[in-house]
Amino acid sequence: MKIGVLGGGAWGTALAQVAARGAQPVTLWAREDDVVTSVNTAHENASFLPGVPLSPSIRATSDLADLSDRDALLVVVPAQFLRAVLAQLPAGNRPLVLCAKGIEAGTQKLVAEVARELHPAAPVAVLSGPTFAHEVAKGLPTAVTLACEDEALRDALAERLGSPTFRTYGSSDVAGAEIGGAVKNVLAIACGVVEGAGLGLNARAALIARGFAEMTRFGVARGGRPETLAGLSGLGDLVLTCSSTNSRNFSLGLGLGQGKAATELLADRRTVAEGAATAPVLREAARAAGVEMPVTEAVCALLEGTPVRAVVDALLARPPRGESA
Repeated sequence: MKIGVLGGGAWGTALAQVAARGAQPVTLWAREDDVVTSVNTAHENASFLPGVPLSPSIRATSDLADLSDRDALLVVVPAQFLRAVLAQLPAGNRPLVLCAKGIEAGTQKLVAEVARELHPAAPVAVLSGPTFAHEVAKGLPTAVTLACEDEALRDALAERLGSPTFRTYGSSDVAGAEIGGAVKNVLAIACGVVEGAGLGLNARAALIARGFAEMTRFGVARGGRPETLAGLSGLGDLVLTCSSTNSRNFSLGLGLGQGKAATELLADRRTVAEGAATAPVLREAARAAGVEMPVTEAVCALLEGTPVRAVVDALLARPPRGESA
């Protein structure tokens, strides 16, 4: 199976490295010319993954036509840019393995729903889980969920991408795998706020637990399964990104908690904190589904400029209820 990767950021480059295991040729599409040059000449993505040697079998390009001979595509374009890129991709029935985490603004569609709309003949899979790109690229032990309704395709993808240090756990729950990855980005912002505001480890632990309850309620409402949300692509990813400044979403929250403005923190266009774009869309989708998500509402308020103390006070003033609520 010849693999192409759409997206030359840190995560796309790390997945290209995974797919290039055993010197297998991989085509990496990147929008940025400097990324293409760096990968092809120095075997390094100096812009997004500096200091990590890449396999010489990875060839970068900025021309989508160079992906025409690939048997499957790993799609690692940020969720809010996915539609524009997929619209330029020639139609076909090659599998699309979706690796971005988010919900499309305006439509409230999951990434897989966008892909199916634009490429109805292409089988869809989702790869998600607790992954920091630099660790994956270095070959450190990692486990992910690989969700696909077609069992034979799921097994073929797992065989092609999996290894002792990149373990793939199969699922047929595409919606659940997607929702876990999208919601955890928003919750990671909230946990960063707790750290930045100095609210303590008790508060962070409580936030993770209550945030996971939100994730599960919303995931089930959108067709996901509770066991998927309790797995690698949900709870596993939540634990990772809610506890480390290596998470761009956690780092964004950290700055918000320290009193910095969202506009200042989001000014670097080459570093994407998906949770900032996902939060208001998730709020709309949750309200439409009749799902209460107070942590998500709080993150939206912070991104819109409400002071940290006011947001925290509003959360703490919520009436007590049963834990299952």
